[in-house]
Amino acid sequence: MGLKTARAIRSWLINLVLILLIFAGVQWWKARPLASGAAPSLVGLTRDGQTFDLAEFRGQPVLIHFWATWCPVCRLMDGAIDDLAHDYPVVTVALQSGTPEDLGRFMQKQGLHFPVIADPEGQLATRWGVRGVPATFVVDAHGQIRQATVGASTEWGLRVRLWMTDQGGE
Repeated sequence: MGLKTARAIRSWLINLVLILLIFAGVQWWKARPLASGAAPSLVGLTRDGQTFDLAEFRGQPVLIHFWATWCPVCRLMDGAIDDLAHDYPVVTVALQSGTPEDLGRFMQKQGLHFPVIADPEGQLATRWGVRGVPATFVVDAHGQIRQATVGASTEWGLRVRLWMTDQGGE
């Protein structure tokens, strides 16, 4: 390997590390207001009239996903959240997205089946420190928030976080 090639590789690696540090810093900054530690109460009626109470899910990890029908990034994640809901306990909270009937129409049109609680005034979001959507939390078997992110996540990224939490990791 020539000196010129070694310098190019070193420069590329330095740039990659800087980009990753900046990305990590932005993610940390966006997640600062999110709830941490013991998960806040999350009780509500899903759009199909079922009572959801996060406290009933002790003993297993739960994915809590805040989203909105008007959010284009949220729409990119809808399929992943729907798929995860087949394998893990998932509840979503739709911010300022209308009535349960409006949500029902939206979800039917999109072919989505995950549980959703309407949060038209943003009261649940405020309790969880959510200021922007999508925001996703992984709550462990003991009711502790283990992961909290703002922005898009992939299905596999969420699966890994849930699996790690289920294994007792962070």
